[in-house]
Amino acid sequence: MHLVLPFASALSPAAGQALSALQLPKLEQLLARLDPTERDEGDELSLTPPHERALARAWGWAPADDGLRPFAALAAQRDGLAVSAGDEGWALLSPAHWHVGTDQVSLGNPAALGLDEALSRLLFDALAPLFEGDGWMLLWGAPSRWYARHPSLASLPSASIDRVVGRNVDLWLGDQPAARTVRRLQAEAQMLLHRHPLNEAREAEGLLPVNSFWLSGTGQTQPAPRPDAAQVDDRLRGPALADDWAAWAEAWAALDAGPLADALRRAEAGEPVQLTLCGERHAQTFAPAARPWWRRGLLAPRRTNPLPILTAL
Repeated sequence: MHLVLPFASALSPAAGQALSALQLPKLEQLLARLDPTERDEGDELSLTPPHERALARAWGWAPADDGLRPFAALAAQRDGLAVSAGDEGWALLSPAHWHVGTDQVSLGNPAALGLDEALSRLLFDALAPLFEGDGWMLLWGAPSRWYARHPSLASLPSASIDRVVGRNVDLWLGDQPAARTVRRLQAEAQMLLHRHPLNEAREAEGLLPVNSFWLSGTGQTQPAPRPDAAQVDDRLRGPALADDWAAWAEAWAALDAGPLADALRRAEAGEPVQLTLCGERHAQTFAPAARPWWRRGLLAPRRTNPLPILTAL
């Protein structure tokens, strides 16, 4: 069992306050049974967040430059689209709302748009000709998951949407020739959608308009991972992206009572258990390890305080 927990920590002061108040008894006991092994060092401005880097390693994907983990191709395959290893580049297109402020443009969480299939397909059909004019193939996968295929996407770094939600999009837009094409397509999509009847109807109902998209998950296609290679529990993601630290603390409590309690039972039964905790900068993996006699049996530690570990992520 290898349990990966994205958004286990965050850098904002409000997140730090929530973190210091957490009570996680099962995690404390589990960490006491495991030792730190692999640590992935990064920073909060990397295109690929630590949890995506951790999954790529757990799945045995070939090492890649920042921003080139092919999560789009994997998601497309899981959505029933035909993807083969070595295929031309894929990208995930997330229909989104870009909020235009006084000094920056920020990306809203696509999940908050609540798109159904009918509306999503109408918007998809409206935007598809923009991409086809550049030789890109656009494919529909799900209401919030559209895909693009083009050879340039195999080598075009892109920022994970988990990096960009709620933040200034200019921080995450590249300046490579292919990236400039993406920026142009985003601008053209904004113009096309600005007064689109579907958006006018949404705004009349008090809903946010879909006025652009975010492109992510690019890179050279890799083999599909084994189903048992890693188990991801992303219940911390939604509250973290929404800056809802009360809900994030509640999600942590549910994790402690559920998956972490199960992992502890497995470890106590002698099963090999790994845990990877991921923050905004780093990921730390814990696994069983041989211990000296003075750290075994009754002398073994019963609890490990997770606060220093989590704040260091």
